Amino acid sequence: MSFDKIQARESGLQRRLSARQMSMIAIGGAIGTGLFLGSKFAIGFAGPSVLLSYAIGGFITLLLMGCLAEMTIAHATSGSFGAYAEHYISPLAGFLVRYAYWSCIVMAVGTEVTAVAEYMRYWFPAVPSWSWIVLFSGALIGVNAMSVKAFGSVEYTFSAIKVFAILAFIILGAWVVFGGGHAEYGLHLYTANGGFFPHGSWGMWVAVVISIFSYLSVEMIAVAAAEAENPEAAVRQAFRATIVRLVLFYLGSLALIVAIVPWADIGKGNSPFVTVMQVLNIPYAAGILNFVVIVAALSAMNSQLYITTRMMFSLSRGGDAPAALGRLTPSGVPRNALLLSCSGIALAAAVYALFPDQAFTLMMSLSMFGALFTWMMIFLTHWFFRRHHDSHPAQPLSFRLPLFPASTLLGLLLMLAILVTTAFTDVFRMTLVFGLPFLILLVALFYLVRKPAQAELARQGG
Repeated sequence: MSFDKIQARESGLQRRLSARQMSMIAIGGAIGTGLFLGSKFAIGFAGPSVLLSYAIGGFITLLLMGCLAEMTIAHATSGSFGAYAEHYISPLAGFLVRYAYWSCIVMAVGTEVTAVAEYMRYWFPAVPSWSWIVLFSGALIGVNAMSVKAFGSVEYTFSAIKVFAILAFIILGAWVVFGGGHAEYGLHLYTANGGFFPHGSWGMWVAVVISIFSYLSVEMIAVAAAEAENPEAAVRQAFRATIVRLVLFYLGSLALIVAIVPWADIGKGNSPFVTVMQVLNIPYAAGILNFVVIVAALSAMNSQLYITTRMMFSLSRGGDAPAALGRLTPSGVPRNALLLSCSGIALAAAVYALFPDQAFTLMMSLSMFGALFTWMMIFLTHWFFRRHHDSHPAQPLSFRLPLFPASTLLGLLLMLAILVTTAFTDVFRMTLVFGLPFLILLVALFYLVRKPAQAELARQGG
């Protein structure tokens, strides 16, 4: 099948996202619970060496985004890396990538809404957490059900709030550490309480796993490109802006956090950002930042609902999911796919009710497999993609990732190493325990379900 046919079957979505919205959507997906809450667990593993952990994760993200930029500029479609895997590797690869990624992000949605419920306890400790899950979930489902333009506008607003808040936090933190005349704060905390590597290089490496979870959703820009007004220009701008902002926001804010609060004390609170404001004793600052943290989680959740909906839409249009999930409303929204993609919220509510203290880490470990597997497959797909285009010089690429194949293979090996690492940690052991049987189940479903579904699609003229 030519790629033109894949793009044709996924037609019908409306190109209503501007380049400015695309840039904010990319950063909005990546700056959420992983930074504001997940960084607490990363610091617990690595101590001050968490800076190296997030630098390594950022380097992998840079390689991944280069691969995605090259493939997305060549083929902008909602199936994105799932469609690329189908075309350049095999239909089975495309099936596995789409479903693994969909399940991962569906559970990540649950992680975000779980975090929102956790943050709301700061103000309303007596209110049941499930009520916040229902309230905020209903609002964001409504936004996504309206139109892609409504989604883009809300996401732009959410992202702008947290971008400005993080910049303000970095400016304030830098003044406290370097210009405030407070001897108790500073770079000397990097080597206090056990040194820069309090848990050794292993603790630093385990924190890389959390950093990947934090950076997760930068890849959604490749999916959103199908609904961009000018896909090529939007993708180029969004990828450049996202990399710069991620490095500044993640490394800059974490560097200041561990220079203000002793790393061993950070795990005692909820968000490290709120903990910093409490330590500095700035009036109302902790409450304001708690609001920003909630906005960040809602922003990431909003983005994730969008991306899971489009991935399930792509699966349906390809004959790998019921045809009803590929139907569009008059405003161009796959509403049935959206409703199915809300299942992670229900799972999160159940997990939170049963295991309130372990809800976030459990949901994170369950969703981790799909994320790591998808990123690994993006690198593998890019290798096949470039081999194909390098052997067909009549199809020149307008954007090319430098240092191929070394850059692509390095990203692939690093992701494989991270995936294997999860088996040797207590927190993420469930990642492979859940993930490997799930992958085997997907392979079985591909051979048992796909052929009848494809036959039905052919009868319908798909």
